[in-house]
Amino acid sequence: MRAGGLPGFYKPSVGQLRGVCTWIVVRVGEMETAPKPGRDVPPKKDRLQAKKKKPRRYWEEETTLTAVGASPGPPRNKKRNRELRPQRPKNTNIAKKSRISRKPQLPKKPRERGNTEPQRSVSGAQDPFPGPAPVPVEVARKFRRIDKSKKLPHSKSKTRNRLEVAEAEEEEISIKAARSELLLAEEPGFLEGEDGEDTAKIRQADIVEAVDIASAAKHFDLNLRQFGPYRLNYSPTGRHLAFGGRRGHVATLDWVTKRLMCEINVMEAVRDIRSVWVRHPLPENDRALTPFPLNNFSSPSRFLHSEALLAVAQNRWLHIYDNQGIELHCIRRCDRVTRLEFLPFHFLLATAAETGFLTYLDVSVGKIVAALNARAGRLDVMTKNPYNAVIHLGHSNGTVSLWSPAMKEPLAKILCHRGGVRAVAVDSTGTYMATSGLDHQLKIFDLRGMFQPLSARTLPQGAGHLAFSQRGLLAAGISDVVNIWAGQGKASPPSLEQPYLTHRLSGHVHGLHFCPFEDVLGVGHNGGITSMLVPGAAEPNFDGLESNPYRSQKQRQEWEVKALLEKVPAELICLDPRALAEVDVISLEQEKKERIERLVWSRPQCSGPTTLPMLPVPCPPKYGTADGGCHISRTLRISPLSNPHLRATTLRPKLPSSRSQSGRAAARQQAW
Repeated sequence: MRAGGLPGFYKPSVGQLRGVCTWIVVRVGEMETAPKPGRDVPPKKDRLQAKKKKPRRYWEEETTLTAVGASPGPPRNKKRNRELRPQRPKNTNIAKKSRISRKPQLPKKPRERGNTEPQRSVSGAQDPFPGPAPVPVEVARKFRRIDKSKKLPHSKSKTRNRLEVAEAEEEEISIKAARSELLLAEEPGFLEGEDGEDTAKIRQADIVEAVDIASAAKHFDLNLRQFGPYRLNYSPTGRHLAFGGRRGHVATLDWVTKRLMCEINVMEAVRDIRSVWVRHPLPENDRALTPFPLNNFSSPSRFLHSEALLAVAQNRWLHIYDNQGIELHCIRRCDRVTRLEFLPFHFLLATAAETGFLTYLDVSVGKIVAALNARAGRLDVMTKNPYNAVIHLGHSNGTVSLWSPAMKEPLAKILCHRGGVRAVAVDSTGTYMATSGLDHQLKIFDLRGMFQPLSARTLPQGAGHLAFSQRGLLAAGISDVVNIWAGQGKASPPSLEQPYLTHRLSGHVHGLHFCPFEDVLGVGHNGGITSMLVPGAAEPNFDGLESNPYRSQKQRQEWEVKALLEKVPAELICLDPRALAEVDVISLEQEKKERIERLVWSRPQCSGPTTLPMLPVPCPPKYGTADGGCHISRTLRISPLSNPHLRATTLRPKLPSSRSQSGRAAARQQAW
């Protein structure tokens, strides 16, 4: 056995292998060229032609195949023909071009291709529908924000060009949004009866049997008679549910997976619960946590813009809890709160109290923005307009007042009922408002014009609670019955002639709220919580960047930071948000006129023997200036009959300096 090899094998050197390989190649060539016995030897030219041709590769094919329709491959690596290419002499001095061009740089126009034939694919097939897909005008109009019916104002050409560019960009964006609408796979649900069947007679058990298993799991009942009646609220993403009972029971859960997040008893009545993001710490007088009496009642709880923290309006003060049930803050400046509403784009928590005050709390900085006295007694009916963030308050005299934190007086007052107002609700578009009163009337108002009622219906018992869904369905709680009315679409008011669905509960209704992005209506009553299935109530598709039900904790934190950066100031809340993008010409001209009057003071027209002339005030002499030059200097002139504090400045040419002070004074007097 040799070292480095197998036993019985000889390991030759490199030179020996090279000689062996050369010999083998020579012998093989001789064997191929040797003539076989008994056959004629072909000539040498025929033997060269008899050899097989080298197969062509796809990059070596001729250009004639490309014209037929075959796909051309990558270009061949051809050597550059340096002989035909002119070469620059080495020793010639060529002036370099300046980097700064003297001529104005105009935008280059795209070259127009001479060949306008449609492009062919790799397979050679031609597209039968070239160009982008057409978009219907009605679909694109839904995503358009700029009203083209209004003519552009007569302004400067630069401003007009900017407006035209903005309109073109808006048109392109609306077309892209309309074309991408095909990607929304979900469609809104609906409920239709067979052969003219009344849908109001369809029970919840029949709907549960007809739908799939995942949708049937969304209908459930929580039997909580010990701590009722309950009020409830869904999170903005529609994933979490918070509810609170009159006897202090507060709980939050993921109602889709039925996972309980927290459950506490605050020993007070709960009026509203909302999830909220709060900056730590709150003001000094709102940090302390104090014990509360055990014989008081609380008010229901409500979610704010996320499910991280809860704002609970208890019997005496407003409290903040986290999602584990730990009390973080006690805001004493908001006392005896009856209702809570949260404005997510402004980070404002609006509270209505028994004392008649409407308070706005900025939860991002922990400060009271405004405290408004409604001067209408106890406030227990409140809702918000999702379109313009205006708060609607219902009063005992039958009126509904509209409030903004920027105004100390109501923006508008609407006389709705002959008796007191029991419930108010506004749809998601901010177009329609539903009210119910002690006169057993249910009315729909149009908020776009003069606040006129569109329709009215007399109920056997007055509706104590109202709620609008995302697609315009109206739910009303009448004693222990829930009636739901539907319209023709999202932008149309609900028809009050025939109810869409009806459901009877085991107790009186005390709270209604539609779940966002789910065809579910949550009802709080004396017996607990009921989740109803309402086909066609919610939007089928959600915006993942705005309200994502499946977002993680990291995504929620990033969304909160972005929402804080895009926070809208409270002073911008008004009836018509589109007015913020317009210019108030009358106010602008008035301010411009006042500015001119402050800067320019005209000399008064004095006449009569009692008037005194304007006396010049000599200016101190200035040294170091050249003689004979005409300079501009300022001189102060004061009228003896006018206010001594009123002064004006005038411009006059500076006189040539003289050697004597008396000569300068005489020349100045002569100039005046």
